[in-house]
Amino acid sequence: MRWTKLLRMGIAAAAISVLLVACGGDDDDDGASSSAPSEGDSTASEALVPDGGPPIKLGFSTWPGWLPWQVTEEMGFFEAAGVDVELVWFEGYLDSINAFAAGQLDGNSQTLSDTLLSVAAGSDQRIVLTNDNSTGNDQIIVDAGIGAITDLADKDIGVEAGVVDHFLLALGLEREGLTLDDVNIVNLETGAAASAFAAGQMDAVGVFAPFTTVALGRADSKVLFTSADFPGAIPDHLAVSGALVESRPEAVQRIINAWYMTLDYINNNPAEAIAIMAKRAGVSVEEYEEYDAGTTLFSAADAVAAYTPGGDFSHLDFAAREIAAFLLETGFVEDEIDVAKVLDGQFTAAYADEMS
Repeated sequence: MRWTKLLRMGIAAAAISVLLVACGGDDDDDGASSSAPSEGDSTASEALVPDGGPPIKLGFSTWPGWLPWQVTEEMGFFEAAGVDVELVWFEGYLDSINAFAAGQLDGNSQTLSDTLLSVAAGSDQRIVLTNDNSTGNDQIIVDAGIGAITDLADKDIGVEAGVVDHFLLALGLEREGLTLDDVNIVNLETGAAASAFAAGQMDAVGVFAPFTTVALGRADSKVLFTSADFPGAIPDHLAVSGALVESRPEAVQRIINAWYMTLDYINNNPAEAIAIMAKRAGVSVEEYEEYDAGTTLFSAADAVAAYTPGGDFSHLDFAAREIAAFLLETGFVEDEIDVAKVLDGQFTAAYADEMS
């Protein structure tokens, strides 16, 4: 870390000694005490004064690429970066999307496809941070009688219509010359779809972690294909309102800075960080480590590369155009979406420039 540049950006962090909460316990003394982080943990001698605006409400929910925000909060990195953030946890991902679109949040952790859907419905949202790519945590799970993608024809498939696993299903079908018209979509919220499949009510299901564990609880179930088979097709992000970007850009920058402080901490303290994230997700450390393997968190350099225009799914503009076309073709939106306005990489670029 180049601390002189961090200080010029105004994100000097507090030297902190905190109590790390271990996964699974409820007692106050079930955590492990951590020594004060070193420079390698992205901390310095004092925290910045917040920018003076009201607290910024950010929603997040159960996804390995978003659970680091719990580490950000517990380790004090928002305060260290000089921004007042109120994290709002949602048990249901769809609830967080709806709350953001309704103006109850200033930002939310959500997928590219869901952001585009909200924009198409009239919500002014900007993707200011790309957190990760799903590299296996989105899965099409089937019963034992289905041996190939072509066997999905005429089968009942549970999936939350319009969200990422619907798109993943479409990609898999397309690869084998099929379309969504060739299968019977059972439109259910992701958690409900996982439970229905586990109960034997359908032939296949499209779900993301940790609901994959629920679906695979069905006897003789198996994974047919995953997001790992379509690299870059399912990126996950922090989207904030256009009003926040325009009225408080410095606060947005500080949120992005706090995120990268968090990634530094996770890299240097993986056991402690995983314990925090597993507890927030309500799973064991061992289960969380399995989910973590199916999500690739982006470094700042990775994120800058993703924001750079290109001709495959590793570039957000390409992914956004492909997903927008899918939403249009399947009738989820009526008009073409201006994807260029949605992708706002200026804050990640500023961070990367200062750290280079």
